Order: sequence, then structure tokens, then C-alpha cells
Amino acid sequence: MNAEAERSATTQSDPNVFATLRGGGRIWAIAAIRGEHARLRSLHARLAVECKPGDQIVYLGDYLGYGRAVIETVDELLTFRRRFIARPGVELDDIVYLRGAQEEMWQKLLQLQFAPNPAEVLRWMVDHGIATTITAYGGGMDEVQTCIKDGILALTRWTSQLRQNMRAYDGHTTLMSVLKHAAFTDDNLLLFTHAGLDPTRPLSAQVDAFWWGSSGFADLAEPYSGFKLVVRGSDRLHRGVVLGPHIATLDSGSGMGGSLTAACFGSDGNILQLLEA
Repeated sequence: MNAEAERSATTQSDPNVFATLRGGGRIWAIAAIRGEHARLRSLHARLAVECKPGDQIVYLGDYLGYGRAVIETVDELLTFRRRFIARPGVELDDIVYLRGAQEEMWQKLLQLQFAPNPAEVLRWMVDHGIATTITAYGGGMDEVQTCIKDGILALTRWTSQLRQNMRAYDGHTTLMSVLKHAAFTDDNLLLFTHAGLDPTRPLSAQVDAFWWGSSGFADLAEPYSGFKLVVRGSDRLHRGVVLGPHIATLDSGSGMGGSLTAACFGSDGNILQLLEA
């Protein structure tokens, strides 16, 4: 199956998995944010000036986690979206949000009672930054540890309360429900992901590679599935803007002591402008 046929079949079978962007125009890609509200707000202020009619915006995941302003970060995403789509000529699908590793962990956390080893799963998630999100939505680390010891019913009540707490913040649950696994342009030029992909798998079979990446991504030596460039917003090493023949990484370490990066890609796939906050 060729690249176009594969993408068509995948989106038709599950239209919530991938977002399709218009090719031939400018696309702004925002790297992993990780709860850094002040950096995101500053970046949005610059985007509001730099964005032109016809531009599209793709957020590359990791809105939650690490930084301590998780609630404010999600609120800022929603506020900027309202302002952006209110502009003349902007369509609802001109702004896209991808699911990041933090959002994937959050969804798994809300089902922690079904894990065969919840204590181990929770420990792994905490090591990867989920603790600040738990605290932001009113969960307690000591409380969940107690619930794990008390059994599945206590843990179910804890995760149900977390869900309810999130629903109390207008738009937060809705945003989490519309996150895409990846986005691509309709001209077969650009593919946007959170943490990369596994070059040995087709687009429809990436599974967790979208969120955790693959060791083979950095060495991608030829176009993947016909795309000229694959763009990712998260890199475990947080090395900033790294460009290769067929890949681009934008993670400058937001939430980990570094800055937040946005890149504007032109119709030919080249970076036209970089913003940092």
C-alpha cells in the first residue's frame, strides 16, 4: 500500500487518530510545553503578531507534567485557540493538538485501577513527570499510595475523583478528548509527531512510538512513507532545534529548565522563522 492510500485508509477507519493540514502554506509547530505557562503565554504573544492569514498551528503535545502551572497552561491553550479561530478567514481545523507522552500517561493514570501492578506503574509515571499534573488536579501522592494498598475499589474512587476534578475546569476534559496521534499535510510533504516514530512501521502501526519515539528516528536517512520531513516536538535529550535531511526536532527543554520553541515551516518544508520564550 502506498503512502497516500495508507493514510486515506487509516483516517477513514478512525478519523480521530490523524489530522490533515493544508499543504502549500505556512505551519507553526510548537514544541513540548510541559506545564510552563509563562513561557507559553509569552510565545503566544509573539505568535499573535507573527501569524498571518492562512497560517496553521500544530501543538506537538506534552501540555501537562513537570512544570507546576499545569492548569494555567491548559487554560492558556484554550484562550489562545478562541482568539485564533475568531480571526477572519481562520477555520476550526487550522489549529491542531497532538497527544504527548504526558497526556498518554494521564489517560493511563485515570485507569490505574486496571493495571496489574499499579504501584510500579505509578512509580514509573512519577519518574517521568506526572506528579505535578496529579497535584494540579487535586490528587495527593500519599493518598494514591494508600488507595493502592487498600485495593481496586479505593483506587477506582481516587481516579474517579481525579476525572471529576478535571471536569471542573472548563474545556480541559474536552481538549484531552480531541488530541490527535499525528498530523500531516495533504500534499505529502510534512508529518508532525510528538516524539518521532519507528521508521520500520507504517503510519497506522506506530502505537506507542508516537509518544516515546524510536532509536531509529534520529538516523532516518530517507523520506518516511513519502514525506519530505518528519517534525517532532519532544526529545529525551532536549537538544533544542536539530535538523536532519528528513527530520526536525524542536525540543529546547521547556519544563526541564530550558526554553519553549516554535518553528514556522514554509510550503517547501524549510524553517522560515524560529521563536523562543
